[in-house]
Amino acid sequence: MTHPFLDLAPLGADRFAAIEDRVARLLSTEQDVVIMQGEALLPLEGAIRAAAGPGTTALNVITGPYGQTFGDWLRDCGATVVDLAVPFHTAVTAEQIRQAFAEHPEIDFVSLVHAEAATGNTNPVAEIGEVVRAHGALFYLDAVASVGAEPVLPDAWGVDLCVIGAQKAMGGPAGVSAVSVSERAWARMAANPRAPRRSYLSLLDWKERWIDGGRKALLHAPAQLEMLALEACVERIEAEGPDAVMARHASAAAATRAGAVALGGGVEPYVYEARDAAPVATTLRAPSGAVAAELVARALQADPAVPLAAGGGALAKEMIRVNHYGADATPGAVRASLAALGTALSEAGMSVDVAGALRAAEEAWR
Repeated sequence: MTHPFLDLAPLGADRFAAIEDRVARLLSTEQDVVIMQGEALLPLEGAIRAAAGPGTTALNVITGPYGQTFGDWLRDCGATVVDLAVPFHTAVTAEQIRQAFAEHPEIDFVSLVHAEAATGNTNPVAEIGEVVRAHGALFYLDAVASVGAEPVLPDAWGVDLCVIGAQKAMGGPAGVSAVSVSERAWARMAANPRAPRRSYLSLLDWKERWIDGGRKALLHAPAQLEMLALEACVERIEAEGPDAVMARHASAAAATRAGAVALGGGVEPYVYEARDAAPVATTLRAPSGAVAAELVARALQADPAVPLAAGGGALAKEMIRVNHYGADATPGAVRASLAALGTALSEAGMSVDVAGALRAAEEAWR
């Protein structure tokens, strides 16, 4: 049996390096960019374990479930962790970061999620970056959900470790991910005796055996199909234009939010303020007395193609998520999601205005 995806010629180091360079241009960064051969949890965990250890005091910002995970990893590394948790329906502010530094001047590491697709909020990284830079802490950012939906600028924002994945707003594969690394971050890793070495988690292996070697020989066989998919994904973004891709996501978020408000039935935006809402996905609070997961199941019966999901874990009871990212950052996907949700609410006995929701969404599309 033959297939165009089988028996491909090996992906050489030159091609691999060229894809890294294109990702670096997408981030407008002069930092080293390493494409790691796994889903984004690989560089997210690898970067923390490389840069943090006993003696590290970390400010861990929690605006959703990933922030909680990062705190667990930091503690497991032996770091002292100061958690700054805000309600999941809002965003953290630069002033809250500044206050944390005033209370704990020993903080030398900050971990933050840019956009939490799981909760639908986004944090003002540019403003926060100014505060972190002034304090001198190392800045670690999870931009997996935000890249492609809104600007991600590690150099301009003073981010030392910026992790991205292609599977959301970029509309690409989940099997590879990337991290940009500043010189300060490399120095912190090199000084950390507990940083992973000769390990799948090791960023220092990539530094010493790939970057310092002139990117001539790969550490191991690359995830070939995923690398080619990432290349195609970046090509598509370059062709459309990053600004146009981000504009689509912003419009999808604005249209979904406006449509949900007009829909009625007791549904309301989960993130209270539009300025705190992420363009990658819109979260909605289910009506009182209804279970979000059950409403989503009804909606998917009405239209199995809509990008709707219930919140994860305990949020499955109260949160509906409209995943209007990548190929679904379109007016059609937004309209279909609102219509299917309207059907589900109506079947559950709620009074809704689907026609009004669709009009509001159309008017809000920028």
